[in-house]
Amino acid sequence: MSDAPNAGGRTGPFAAFLLCSLIWGSTFLAISIGNDTVPPVWAAALRLALAAAVLFVATAVMRQRLPRGPALSAAIGYGVFQFGGNLPLLYWGETSVPSGLSAVIFATIPITTMFMARAFGLESLTRGKLVAALIALVGVVIIFSSERTSRVSLMPAFAILLATWVANLGTMILKRGPRQAVIPANAVACTAGFVVCLLVSFTVRERHAIPTTAAEVYPIIYLAIAGSVGAFVLFSWLVHRWPVTRTSYIAVVIPIVALVLGTIVRHERIHPTSLLGSAVVLIGVVIGLRASQVKATKAA
Repeated sequence: MSDAPNAGGRTGPFAAFLLCSLIWGSTFLAISIGNDTVPPVWAAALRLALAAAVLFVATAVMRQRLPRGPALSAAIGYGVFQFGGNLPLLYWGETSVPSGLSAVIFATIPITTMFMARAFGLESLTRGKLVAALIALVGVVIIFSSERTSRVSLMPAFAILLATWVANLGTMILKRGPRQAVIPANAVACTAGFVVCLLVSFTVRERHAIPTTAAEVYPIIYLAIAGSVGAFVLFSWLVHRWPVTRTSYIAVVIPIVALVLGTIVRHERIHPTSLLGSAVVLIGVVIGLRASQVKATKAA
């Protein structure tokens, strides 16, 4: 994908938004399936190692330069938090929390993003953003009310919530850094995240067998290629073209995708109340996108 400032025109960012939503909506299911056979943090480390290798090869083939100076610092910081902090918490949390519910917890990201963006001096809080976030939050609460949350352990659920905060911090670091080519930046970020995941995996004394069966290998390959290489490259590109608050609304589309896939693949039952909550979430997304777009148009 081109790094030119106007690449993709008006449709490019919206296409990237949709693709990220669809891919990441499926990754919650893939993580849950992978956790059945491979220790969670070790699986995250293998995913990042494969993704980093693919991205470094792509960087060499495209003859792009690896980040240096402030860009390198931003890429490393992004990787440490977005990959090294987020993924171990998410993978471990999903050992107990259903994939659909995990995605719903991730839908709180726009709420956190608004305040983090304000704290980092990246964006101001507007009435439209607050209204959109509150509507999205109401949708999330409705979805939560239909889930049997009493069967979910508190610590894994909180770990997933903490993962959203850590991932948000990584996004802020990338946004504050200089604009850079997304493929080399993500190659560096995946490497930094791999180092963190490997350290955590050895610290918690996981087993470190190399996956060999299809059930072990396929989720890691899918998560590496589609989740880390595909979606995160698109996401990094999008971060430099949209306000971070608008970009963060990917997180409230993801639960809808995850809930549908959970029903189809694992025959998870979607309560009618969850469908209502999903509709409310989508309304919040539309309002949030319109509010951010209006503000960006006025600033142009």
